[in-house]
Amino acid sequence: MRSLHPNHKLVILTAIVFASLLLIPACSGQGAKTNTSTTSNGIITDPPTIPSTGVPQLNVPAALISQKTTLQNTQYVVFAWNDLGMHCLNPSYDSAVVLPPYNTIWAQVVKRGNPPQVVTQGFSVEYRIVGNTYSYGKSVFGQFWDNVLKLFGVTVEKNKGLNLVDPSISNGLSGSMVNKTDHFEVDGIPLTPILDNGTWTPYQIAEITVKNSGGSIVAQTYTTAPTSEEMNCAKCHGTTNTFANILATHDKNEGTSLVSQKPVLCASCHGSPVLGLTQPGSAGTFLSQAMHTKHSTVNPQPNCYDCHPGANTNCSRSIAHTAADGNCTSCHGTLANVGSSITAGRVPWFTEPKCVQCHSGVAEVDTGSILYRNDTGHGGMYCTACHSSPHAMVPTEVLSDNFQALQYQGKALPIGACETCHPTSKGGGNNGSLGEYMEAHGGTTPERFNACNVCHTAVTTANTSQWPHMFQWLKR
Repeated sequence: MRSLHPNHKLVILTAIVFASLLLIPACSGQGAKTNTSTTSNGIITDPPTIPSTGVPQLNVPAALISQKTTLQNTQYVVFAWNDLGMHCLNPSYDSAVVLPPYNTIWAQVVKRGNPPQVVTQGFSVEYRIVGNTYSYGKSVFGQFWDNVLKLFGVTVEKNKGLNLVDPSISNGLSGSMVNKTDHFEVDGIPLTPILDNGTWTPYQIAEITVKNSGGSIVAQTYTTAPTSEEMNCAKCHGTTNTFANILATHDKNEGTSLVSQKPVLCASCHGSPVLGLTQPGSAGTFLSQAMHTKHSTVNPQPNCYDCHPGANTNCSRSIAHTAADGNCTSCHGTLANVGSSITAGRVPWFTEPKCVQCHSGVAEVDTGSILYRNDTGHGGMYCTACHSSPHAMVPTEVLSDNFQALQYQGKALPIGACETCHPTSKGGGNNGSLGEYMEAHGGTTPERFNACNVCHTAVTTANTSQWPHMFQWLKR
C-alpha cells in the first residue's frame, strides 16, 4: 500500500477533527436557529434575521426529505453556488489594482419527477444579498467607481458592476439572473465584505428565489456570496501606502514609471484570464505567472494566505480538503510550481488542478479539459450543484455553504449522499448488493424517503450505471 503524503495525512486529521460539524450548522461567523423554519412547497417561510449589528442569522428548516407531505407537494428545488468559492477584490483602487469587486452566482432549477428535469423555460430567478444593498461609500471601495474609466475603460453607475460575460448588463446587489439554457447566472455583482450595518464578513449570504411565468414563488434557497479584500501585501510592502509601494518597487526593479500613472490595473500589462484577457499581454507574462514566480524568490517567502484571503477569511474551507494554511499546495503546488507551469504553457484560470488527481477510479470525476466548476454529470446537474463551489465543497465551516444540503436532506454532505442517513458512504449494503436499498427506498411510496428523493419522486432502478458516479465511490 502506498504511504500517504504528509499533507494528505493532515487533511484526514482535519476531516476527523471537524466530523462533528456535519450536524452543526451554526459556525464560522454566521449564526443560525436550527429546524425552526418551515418550507411550504419549496418556499422558505422563515427568512434570515438581520440584526442591527453582526451578521444575518440563517434559519435552517427541517430537512425536506423528513417532511413527507411537504416533500410530496414540492414540485421544484433550486441549487445555487458561487463559481469560484471566493472572489478577491482590492482594498483600494487608487494605486495598484489587481481585481474589481466582482461576484458571480449560478443556479439550477430542478423539476422533481421520475426522472427529474433541469428546467429554465417559463421560470425566472432573482437574487439579493441579505443585509447588503449598496457598496459605494463603504470603506474606500467607492474608489472603484471613481476610477473605473481609467482602470477598465468603461463608465459604470455607482453600486453597479462590470460584467465580463454579458457586458450590456450591469448588475447590482439584487436583481434577476440570466437564463443560460441549462442554468441561471448573474455575473459581476459589485459586492464588498461590508454589510449595511457596518459589519465586516467575507461570507455574504445570497437569497435565491425562483418564480414561474405567473410570478408565483416555486422554490427558494440561500448560498454564499464570498468576497474578501484580505490580501496581506503589507507583509512585504509595508502598512503605509501598501499598494503605492508595490508600484514603486515595480518601477525600481523593472524600470517602469507606474507611480506617475496611478491608478494602474496590473492586467493592463500582464494578461489576466479572469478579467477576460487570455493572452500574456504587453509584458509577455500572465499576471499569475509574474506574481507567483517573483514571490517564489523573495525572502521571507509569502505563504498562500498572505495574498489569497487570508488569516481571517480562510477561503479554502472545505473540511475534507483544507488545513490551517489552506492546504493550497496539495492541489496547486508551490509558488514556483504555479509560475513555472504557466511558463511551460499552462493558461492560468483555464487549466487548473483536477479532482481525479486524488479521486481516481470513480466515474464522472475526470472532467477532461473542462474545469470542475463548469462540468455537468448526473442528469445534467453541474458538479457544483451537488458538491458546491471550488474551495468550498460541502461540508465547510460556513453555514451558508452547507445550507442547501441541510435544507433538503438534513446533513451537510453532497446532495444524495448515503451518509445522510447511514453510517457509511455506501449506505447499509455493500458494493453491488442493492436489494435492501430498493426494498427500503424504491418506488414512489418507499418505507423511508432518502437523499435521492430531493430530486427523484421515485427510485425505480438498482442499475448503478444510472446513479451518480455509477455508485463507484469508496465505502468509508
